[in-house]
Amino acid sequence: MDTSAGSSSPSPGRSAQPPGRSADTEPGTDLWLNRGVAGIGAASFFADVGHEVPTALLPSFLTGTLGASASALGVIEGVSDGLAGAARVAGGAIADDPERRRAVAVGGYTTTAALGALIGAASTVWQVGILRTASWTARGLRVPARNALLADLVPAHMYGRAYGFERTMDNLGAIVGPLLALLLVSIVGTREAIYLSIVPGLLAALSIVYAIRHTKRPRRSKRASIQIRIRPVLQGRLRTLMIAIGAFEIGNVAATLLVLRATELLEPGRSHDGAVELALALYVAYNVAATFGSYPAGHMVDRIGATTVLLFGVALFAVAYGGFAVDTSSPALLGLWFVIAGSAIGCVETAEHAAVANDASADLRGSAFGLLAGIQSFGNFASSTVAGVIWAAVSPTTAFVYIIAWMIVATALLVRAR
Repeated sequence: MDTSAGSSSPSPGRSAQPPGRSADTEPGTDLWLNRGVAGIGAASFFADVGHEVPTALLPSFLTGTLGASASALGVIEGVSDGLAGAARVAGGAIADDPERRRAVAVGGYTTTAALGALIGAASTVWQVGILRTASWTARGLRVPARNALLADLVPAHMYGRAYGFERTMDNLGAIVGPLLALLLVSIVGTREAIYLSIVPGLLAALSIVYAIRHTKRPRRSKRASIQIRIRPVLQGRLRTLMIAIGAFEIGNVAATLLVLRATELLEPGRSHDGAVELALALYVAYNVAATFGSYPAGHMVDRIGATTVLLFGVALFAVAYGGFAVDTSSPALLGLWFVIAGSAIGCVETAEHAAVANDASADLRGSAFGLLAGIQSFGNFASSTVAGVIWAAVSPTTAFVYIIAWMIVATALLVRAR
């Protein structure tokens, strides 16, 4: 059976009317871009702008201003990503309750903004580490709550467009954030630029409050204790889907490895700095493709089903990784692989969210999104680590062949899920 978000009829075990749905989004309406969805999209955009500013400036701030080594940056980022992944699972358990998901969403956006901006005041490496880790943990906690809130705002047959819009805004923030960081550094300096990142961060918090104000308040009921529920989530179609997503994520390497591969291939005949700049320009093309691919992917989800779109995205990744496996110094070819990979992530992320929203029961939706985020975080860590080891021990081509093998496994599992 298809795990599609393309049907408006409820799946077995899922409420036809999840608690918290707004009055203007009853099934049968054609309005998917309501005020609540617009508010969540704005929150994703401003939040990404806000955290991309300190993220873009963190390497130079640590090494240039504080005199730290590159290894310190690696440790801080590794610990932060690990705790953020764990926090997403815990945040999912909290977000099962409609009232709690509202509180953790507002608190998560506000705390992330404040702690990220405070990095500008740090005078030692350990202070940066604590602030960065705490900020990323708060960011992880809010993710399942935001995704569950979005499912409360539209009927199931519009999940694709709603999540596609949210992903578009998030990816757009990833483009604007680094550009804003460069502009602020040239005007006010590094520390001050990090301080000012609180402005878009707080705008994100205000946007999520706006979205919540346009979501019908759930009926008051006795609150259940907070529990991390994995086994109840992994039932029926959702279990098969999560296994397939896990296989994909284990092969879905960080985009930084793609930038590294492009840099190495472009360097012969160019200076190192020139190769780096060209590779980063290609990475911008990746983000642009992800931005403009997310909403069309969501529209496809509503028409042909989430699993089919997810299959298409995984196939695109296999093509892109195949391109990176080949030794080529052509910027045009490398640009093509970046654009294909960016389009693929737009398809995959949108389809994953829509499929989980569609197949999870209303009372477990937070836990389902928390589990999805945990799988994504663990998978990305595992894929990048193993691929990096193969890269150094054997060759980059062998590393990409390993990655492609996981794409093939994920494709087979998704075919079964359909």
